[in-house]
Amino acid sequence: MQPAVLLRIEEGIARIVFDRPDQGNKLGDDFVSGFDDATLKCSERDDIRALVISATGKWFSVGGDISAMVARRDELPAKIRRWNASLQGSLARLQRMRAPSVVAVQGVAAGGAVSLVAGCDVIVAAESARFVAAYPAIGYCMDMGGSTALTRRLGLARARRFYLLHEQLDAKAAERAGLVDFVVSAPDLTATVETIARRWAAGPTGAYGEIRRLLQTSAETPYETQMELETQSLARLARTNDAWDGLNAFLEKRPPRFTGR
Repeated sequence: MQPAVLLRIEEGIARIVFDRPDQGNKLGDDFVSGFDDATLKCSERDDIRALVISATGKWFSVGGDISAMVARRDELPAKIRRWNASLQGSLARLQRMRAPSVVAVQGVAAGGAVSLVAGCDVIVAAESARFVAAYPAIGYCMDMGGSTALTRRLGLARARRFYLLHEQLDAKAAERAGLVDFVVSAPDLTATVETIARRWAAGPTGAYGEIRRLLQTSAETPYETQMELETQSLARLARTNDAWDGLNAFLEKRPPRFTGR
């Protein structure tokens, strides 16, 4: 059977593709294991400089595999713990990577798919995209980091409204709320994401990694502590070839030649 999640790595860009369009790219057993495998492979490599997440077919993802959830009620709590233990590890790996992530969203992104999308660094949505809270409709709460990722993007009050009112945001509404960074026409979706990924792949990967880490701690860390973390990050970057070339390129009035080292 065709894998639910595909991974391709070329020219410094890792591409994770959800590839069960006939099933709406639902988040079930095959997805969980495939996503875990893909993120493990990405985490083991030091040549990845950008990450692209996309999906084939009409929908990005309809969310959880409801059919699998209702198969055996007595087994459901254990199934949820097993799925989420794997997903938590997968999503944490992506957050710890130096390489920034961009996601292309078309059609529906529902439930856990919204959590996954919100955790990416840049979100590009086709005009057809819709973001659906989903959880209250089936009597569940958010997972896959949604309570953190949505709150960071929307703010607490707006995230609360999204979930408690079971909202469905079209692409433009999601952009206004802060959930989406760019809205483009469907034909331009792939090209827009590719432009962003290639820009990162030619950029200072170490600097991107430090920026990502610092932003993740900024909301909870005391001001003085956060400034010290910034200083430590700068000192680490000062040892890199990219930072050295960046300084010299500035003085020599030439474009820097970043290699990710």
